[in-house]
Amino acid sequence: MAASTDRFVRTVKALTDAEVGGPTLVPPWTRGHVITHVARAADSLCRLLAWARTGVETPQYADMDTRAAEIEAGARRPVDELLADVLTSAERFDDALRTLPEAAWSYQVRMRTGELRTPDALVLARLRELEVHHVDLATGYTFAQVPPQAARWIIDDLIAAQRRREDVPPMRIEATDTDLAHELGTGGPTIRGTRADLLGWLTGRTDGTGLTTSRPGPVLDAPYWI
Repeated sequence: MAASTDRFVRTVKALTDAEVGGPTLVPPWTRGHVITHVARAADSLCRLLAWARTGVETPQYADMDTRAAEIEAGARRPVDELLADVLTSAERFDDALRTLPEAAWSYQVRMRTGELRTPDALVLARLRELEVHHVDLATGYTFAQVPPQAARWIIDDLIAAQRRREDVPPMRIEATDTDLAHELGTGGPTIRGTRADLLGWLTGRTDGTGLTTSRPGPVLDAPYWI
């Protein structure tokens, strides 16, 4: 997670104020929106860690309108302010993790999506935010550059989330460049591709280009979006 933060920070630091308003892989958000979201998402995870620490329910976000307003309010700041925000929010999350009492690590809190998670799973959520939104900045960092272990953890986490849902079509995914394989339900098509291509598709950033399916026709719609 620290290495992912460092990579994200280096990319933000290299931007100009004009480039902050440039397009991303998640329109209509600009780079400023994505960077602000990464900072506010760290704070939202701090609230969940506070819930685990105290046992007092503390929602990740007050509501989705508030979440959107916070992102919009910070999206047009200059690079220096965005960079400082990313750094200080990352430090707050890191400190909240390192000072979490042992008993709190087994406490379940509810994310905005409704998923129940223990603090160790929040670390994966943070890693996913950093790596996927780094790619979203559209500055040259791609899913192929996500470190292999991080990519595997993120894919495992995405599939685990799908298993908790009831509306996901059955499928099997297989990476052609590693031994990674997951099956959701039974009787579905097998979808194959590189780990990077699978990660892009599972996060809704690509349309399945580079993947193959064991059944005729296009690859299924991506089952996930963050």
